[in-house]
Amino acid sequence: MVTISRKLCTKGRVGGNFLYMEAEDLSKIAIVTDSTCDLDRELAEKLNIHILPLKVVFSQEEQYQDGIEITPEEVYARMPHETPSTSMPGPGEIKALFQRLKEEGYTQIVAIHISTGLSSTLDVVKMVAKDFPELEIETVDSKALSLALGFLVLKAVQLRDLGIKFHEIIEQLNQTRQKIKVFFVVKTLEYLKKGGRIGLVSGSLGQVLDVKPIISINEDGKYYTFSKVRGRVKSLAKLKEIVLEKTKGRTVTLAVAHSDALEEAKTLYQELLESTTLKIKESWLGQIGPVMGVHAGPGLIGVAYEELS
Repeated sequence: MVTISRKLCTKGRVGGNFLYMEAEDLSKIAIVTDSTCDLDRELAEKLNIHILPLKVVFSQEEQYQDGIEITPEEVYARMPHETPSTSMPGPGEIKALFQRLKEEGYTQIVAIHISTGLSSTLDVVKMVAKDFPELEIETVDSKALSLALGFLVLKAVQLRDLGIKFHEIIEQLNQTRQKIKVFFVVKTLEYLKKGGRIGLVSGSLGQVLDVKPIISINEDGKYYTFSKVRGRVKSLAKLKEIVLEKTKGRTVTLAVAHSDALEEAKTLYQELLESTTLKIKESWLGQIGPVMGVHAGPGLIGVAYEELS
């Protein structure tokens, strides 16, 4: 029997209200994702979500599991003098997770990961999945990251705990993905360039003139410049304007995320909550994780939303 309860999730990277299901006997469908979803570990454990951690790499001898062995603050404290790289989960780690899930009696796995336009994580998961013909493993390219990926993972949890069949879950996730949008600004493009995640955003975009791109993610799951403004203050105002224009009259699930820019994020979050044109069913305010922080650098402000109606 499935019961519905409303919980307040306020710890870790994600805080806010989220409607989820608690089942006395969860079906043997495993929900797998990676640490770039920026979901709180405690919440993930409660909801039976299995997270593959990416790594923050300072050197061959100094590597940390994302969100487990290092915090965003520890990453930013070493910037800009020392900027680490990141690495995805290795085949061995993925194989170990799939083996454990098989031993626990799971027969089907929904693996939802960061956009293939930004990381090869999903490709490695697909490769390892071939070693488990006895498991039915379906992969979903979120075409997103951070809390936008988190939205899709939480949707999978809801569907699983409602008793929705495996292949219908995949179908509904692919439909939901089309309704999730991401917009963000960064203080500098330096870190996106260093990490090779600049996508279709011009890396030399008016740095002398302090031109700030409003960045979004296209249908291929890659970054692109949605709009351009001059200066930090105007870029945050433009970000708010875009979100309100895109969501006017709609009901949405909303998340505002930041990298070491809490006060600015709080201001934007509150302004969106108070908007008379935006109907918000659930909302979060949180900090992105260490791996995401490596590529964004301090000062990112981002908004993700899912259109519900």
